[in-house]
Amino acid sequence: MPLLTGAEPFRHEGGETAVLLCHGFTGSPQSLRPWAEHLAGHGLTVSLPLLPGHGTRWEDLRVTGWQDWYAEVDHELRLLRDRCSRVFVAGLSMGGALALRLAARHGDAVSGVMVVNPANKVHGVAAHALPVLRHLVPATKGIASDIAKPSVTELGYDRVPLHAAHSLRTFLRLLDGELPQVTQPLLLLRSPQDHVVPPADSARILGRVSSVDVTEVLLEQSYHVATLDHDAELIFQESTAFIGRLAPDAVKEPGLGKEGTTAGG
Repeated sequence: MPLLTGAEPFRHEGGETAVLLCHGFTGSPQSLRPWAEHLAGHGLTVSLPLLPGHGTRWEDLRVTGWQDWYAEVDHELRLLRDRCSRVFVAGLSMGGALALRLAARHGDAVSGVMVVNPANKVHGVAAHALPVLRHLVPATKGIASDIAKPSVTELGYDRVPLHAAHSLRTFLRLLDGELPQVTQPLLLLRSPQDHVVPPADSARILGRVSSVDVTEVLLEQSYHVATLDHDAELIFQESTAFIGRLAPDAVKEPGLGKEGTTAGG
């Protein structure tokens, strides 16, 4: 299937410090592209891959699972490690969960973690029925575009395939047991008004990780997809400051990096 316009992955060849960005469940790189472009503009190497099953039609997501999504970002991390001396991982929602697992599994190969409204659990009564329900009902209503800012939309599916939702639930339960292995500096940004991921998920993550250097930032004016919402600039500024504090030579003045590229396919 052809990619939806705007769902293309983004790559930018910058300096020796890289950032790997992970988008959310049923979403696409479009939700993180402004963040990626901001980081690239400050001279950082940036990779924003398209996760398998995303960016085309929801039926394609139905035949993928968490192992596919994680394998994609794990592969990207290894490529960045070959190219750069430091790599930060970041993500939105499920992408935040993927970033946290990269940190848990790769240890010192990850210099820091930045997550926005990270997911820790699939909520609702129906979540417990997913093992059976997924065989009876192919999909339910979508979760995309939880954004407070008028006239802004997220490029995501209007349906959630239950096979994939079941796999996500399995992944999040696995990750919860691995969170104590996360020791890297952590920047967690969350929206008090989030209609997709409740505040309890961020609280659980903060209570489970072993990171000593932890910064929590509230995104008071935004809903779930805060990277496209009123607080987007705050996210960009806080993440740049976070990287700059941990890698002082990494962040350049805007306009000094190399040109970024958008890759289709």
